[in-house]
Amino acid sequence: MTAKTVLITGTSSGIGLATAVAAARSGWHVVATMRDTAKAGPLAAAADDADVSLDLRVLDVTDPASVDACLGGLDRLDALVNNAGAGHVGTLEQESVDDVRAVMEVNFFGVLHVTRAALPLLRTSKGRLVTVTSVGGVVGQPFNEAYCAAKFAVEGFMESLAPVAATTGVRVSVVEPGAVSSEFVGNAGIADNVQDNAGPYAPALAAYLERTRNTFANAQSPQDVAVRLVDLLAAEQPAFRVLTSNAARAFAGTKLKDLNGSAVQKLTEAWVS
Repeated sequence: MTAKTVLITGTSSGIGLATAVAAARSGWHVVATMRDTAKAGPLAAAADDADVSLDLRVLDVTDPASVDACLGGLDRLDALVNNAGAGHVGTLEQESVDDVRAVMEVNFFGVLHVTRAALPLLRTSKGRLVTVTSVGGVVGQPFNEAYCAAKFAVEGFMESLAPVAATTGVRVSVVEPGAVSSEFVGNAGIADNVQDNAGPYAPALAAYLERTRNTFANAQSPQDVAVRLVDLLAAEQPAFRVLTSNAARAFAGTKLKDLNGSAVQKLTEAWVS
């Protein structure tokens, strides 16, 4: 039997890398994509260690031409994992609207570009559309305004799309990790210039960064998240929302039962004081 094909975006590190290898070990034909294949060394090494092969392709989710070229080269597609994304730390008064727009381009519109190109193939295969979001797509977090806005948008889009896609046989899910020990947090804009330009928000930012470093010191591994993603791809009745750890379930659960918003505000106010 021909192996089913899954395309995974953002596989140069972290959850994407771990999921590509785990899916290949589970028998999937994995199309592993990234914007810059010069950064494929860690993925290739992990695939060699696992004794699996991957179909590596270039895909910049923010470039419609790149998306069309990559997806247009596929004969079949049974599942898409939207994983590519970019973190961002900042607050509106201290950055530009263009900074916020750039975060939306990667984390929201990038997902839309790839999903739109994949849907015809997924309809043919009665396949799966899985998007890695975040608990930040459920709970708004201090100094993550742009990032959470993008992830909220993705969650709302996919929650709305799910029943429509289901009428054509495509099942839609979102996967919400909490803190994950990967290069993602290192790429999230937690840099000296963010702190130097914090202005009146400097004390709050310092408190937030200290809490964040402590949280990520005990984070879930990308490999653990990958196991849950591969299990979801194989599930006969996939859930729409998958929270990948007990910590993620507890955190998102605070919001999902917080009808007047006070519980979330009490929780996150402590992060910046």
